[in-house]
Amino acid sequence: MKYYVIAGEASGDLHGSNLLKALQQEDPNAQVRCWGGDLMEAAGGELVKHYRDLAFMGFVEVVKNLRTILGNLSFCKEDILKFQPDTLILIDYPGFNMRIAKWAHAQGIRVIYYISPQIWAWNTKRVHQIKAHVDRMLVILPFEAAFYQRYDYKAYFVGHPLLDVVEDYQAPEGFSLAKQQPIALLPGSRRQEVERMLEVMLSVVPAFPEEQFVIGGAPSLPRSFYEEILAAVDPSIRARVTLLEQQTYPLLSVAKAALVASGTATLETALFKVPQVVCYRGNGISYQIAKRLVKVDYISLVNLIAEREVVKELIQHELTTEKLTQSLRNILSDHGQERLQTDYEELHQRLGQAGASSRAAKVIVDFLD
Repeated sequence: MKYYVIAGEASGDLHGSNLLKALQQEDPNAQVRCWGGDLMEAAGGELVKHYRDLAFMGFVEVVKNLRTILGNLSFCKEDILKFQPDTLILIDYPGFNMRIAKWAHAQGIRVIYYISPQIWAWNTKRVHQIKAHVDRMLVILPFEAAFYQRYDYKAYFVGHPLLDVVEDYQAPEGFSLAKQQPIALLPGSRRQEVERMLEVMLSVVPAFPEEQFVIGGAPSLPRSFYEEILAAVDPSIRARVTLLEQQTYPLLSVAKAALVASGTATLETALFKVPQVVCYRGNGISYQIAKRLVKVDYISLVNLIAEREVVKELIQHELTTEKLTQSLRNILSDHGQERLQTDYEELHQRLGQAGASSRAAKVIVDFLD
């Protein structure tokens, strides 16, 4: 069968690549055309658009890039019609994918959504659009199936795909940073969020003279981008920071603590059992709009799944050098480390069993058959 798959972010590329591998196990004749990244392409997808050209963060950034986004929508529709897929598989990325879902449904194309938009956090009215335009919704968070059930819509909980990725992970042979475990700085995968958060993350370095700090560079951003930011900080800080490109998992496998931008990386960090502080700083206007719309108590996946504060969140004006320094000290203490390890074990249990990609592929192929 022919599958057209759309992912618009680094995390979607990761989960999409594992889904593609699982689909090929279920359907050896699978033909896949996709929007995603290097991982989906390596997994056998014919790459149409790379996610680094699609990632616009926040309301203001979307408005600024509206012409590009509308152009991508038009191109996507034309490309889908040329490919004539048996199904369209959408992975998260709701601003774009919800519009494509409505259009595809009107064209008579079967629509499958893998990794639900976070409509339970804000704009719950979108559930009615999903009921109208999406034939199968595959969810990865334990509370999402119950959320959809309240609206009389069946969603399929397949488990979280990160369990497959992290559970048996081994760092590459010979991988080493130093004798001591470093503190990982993970400022995100989008240019805008790195610009807003990396500088404040770096500002804590002088308070920890015995520690090694390592930036986990995102695959979507060039080395020169990080080097420009590093060039603007004090030379004494710059001398104690290492930039590691496209090796987030090896970094997390040896890290003693992490400062992490809100997003999928918070859950990845938790599954590697690394104590963390969650950071978020958005465009001021975008943040004020989101603050009035969001209906959840936390922004990190770790706290949302646990339904309580497991990791400290420093949001917008709270993301300061002083608060970040104190929060990092707290998680580096023996008590902080011990408490987090217990909480992380509970989190792992809530996420279910490994095998999410295989279960998702089976649901998809059974539905198409």
